[in-house]
Amino acid sequence: MPPAPCYPSGAISGLDGRTPAAYPCSAAMPRFTMQPKDVVRSWIEAFNRADSAALAAMYEENATNHQVALQPVTGRAAIRRMFEEGFAAAEMHCIPENLFQDGDWAILEWRDPKGLRGCGFFHIRNGKIAFQRGYWDRLSFANTHGMKLN
Repeated sequence: MPPAPCYPSGAISGLDGRTPAAYPCSAAMPRFTMQPKDVVRSWIEAFNRADSAALAAMYEENATNHQVALQPVTGRAAIRRMFEEGFAAAEMHCIPENLFQDGDWAILEWRDPKGLRGCGFFHIRNGKIAFQRGYWDRLSFANTHGMKLN
């Protein structure tokens, strides 16, 4: 497993507008793992750009994403395909209403501009999403986006 990203002394991820990859690592610099809330904030940014590749990169290789209205999806490649198909089918945007952290879990309450609401639970290990479970109403989503349910 690659080492955790490095940050300059006193820096907090995201406040200066640079990503962790922008900071070169040296032996003199401490290593920090992103906190679960920080991972989810990055996830929201990638989701709102409809960036399936960036989203998939945030998951462990064998992670599971279970949107309870659908079957669980396991594996980074399958999760990427799930996002690609979702973004191709509907314009989606996540507006965070609440974001909580409890240990290695982050809990997101969200809405979208069309009125859909939901929540997500993210289990984070070593800065990556190991498991995600999302709750939202599939019928409301389909009706909002003019889609038919299978």
